Amino acid sequence: MTTLPQHVVPSVAFEAPGVTTSILRFPNEDDSLSFNLEIPTVSYSLIVALLFVGVGTYGLVPLQNERAQRTKTNGLILAGILIIPTVLILAAAGQSTNMISMLGASFRLGTPIIIGAMAGIWCERSGVVNIAIEGMMLTGAAFGFVAYTFVTASIPGQGGLWIGIAVAVASGGLMALLHAWLSVTFKTDQIISGTVINIMALGLTAFMRREVILNADASFETLSEFSIPLLSKIPVLGEVLFTGKPIFFSMFLLVILTHVMLYYTRWGLRTRAVGENPHAADTLGINVQRNRYINVIIGGLIAGLAGAWFSLETAGGFRDGMTSGTGFIALAAMIFGKWTPFGAAAGGLLFGFSQALDTRFQLLNVPIPVQFVQMTPYLVTMIVLAGLVGRATAPKAVGQPYEKE
Repeated sequence: MTTLPQHVVPSVAFEAPGVTTSILRFPNEDDSLSFNLEIPTVSYSLIVALLFVGVGTYGLVPLQNERAQRTKTNGLILAGILIIPTVLILAAAGQSTNMISMLGASFRLGTPIIIGAMAGIWCERSGVVNIAIEGMMLTGAAFGFVAYTFVTASIPGQGGLWIGIAVAVASGGLMALLHAWLSVTFKTDQIISGTVINIMALGLTAFMRREVILNADASFETLSEFSIPLLSKIPVLGEVLFTGKPIFFSMFLLVILTHVMLYYTRWGLRTRAVGENPHAADTLGINVQRNRYINVIIGGLIAGLAGAWFSLETAGGFRDGMTSGTGFIALAAMIFGKWTPFGAAAGGLLFGFSQALDTRFQLLNVPIPVQFVQMTPYLVTMIVLAGLVGRATAPKAVGQPYEKE
């Protein structure tokens, strides 16, 4: 029996030879598990175009049946999500691209967005708008890095990094405590309170970088990458999902934990009640102010962890405004996911994928400005907000200070 040479990678082609194809490569350490997908560019484009036309036409049909309405909504969401991979396939026409590295970059770039979205869910499900996630992230990144630089010389190994993470989480929690104090106790407008915290974080962290951080321009060690035994050997998924750094893995735990806490615990039930109707919750004996305080602080702790991703897991340093608006993108992902953990995680991954396309477009020499692709998740979010794809309904009491009667 004739065998393929070890360097030959199996390919799955969907078109006759000679037709322009986009080659999506899925390499693996074990060559026998590597494979390529050869997708005919023109045929794929026609199929997707017909799908868009069909879904768009169906979306214009007025429907009374709830099941049919749900089918229409899912179809429109699928069509929106298909835009980004379609752009990638068209960009790779006549070329090949490594999909493992692309997917890995999407998850890693989506990590702070998804963690930030979880922070937003904890706050807004209890009725407190938190646009200060950006400031909490930035504070966590700065304070965590400062703590690390001060203790790294006296603590062996990566112990200093873990102390830095703890300080980052705590500093995010302190900023959240300030937000809760202003918005819950003093009933300050929650948007104004969040804006004040964001501005304060920008000034405070810039001052720290200039006056406190030692060797601000130096590059320091970051958290080490590791693989989960056995699971990391799974083709495609192993390298993408089960090889990474600690904060990356914590993202998955936070999504699951947030979902379980919100929907399967007494605390989650009380939190949702406070966010929907605080007066009714109060009559049932729920301490509304206490619930909001705790949830906002939990959200701040999570946002601080997202900040540590920038300075301690990725950059190995701190620079002014290094979060670059990620907190606001996290809020968009939360809205995209309709204030649900798994939906917000999907939104964060979509934003991460659109950011990963930036580098990939440069490698493929695509003449189209990448900004057009990066704005796709924002457009989808606006469509969701407008109610054209389902309806993104925020908790009814979000943003409303509670006055005990």
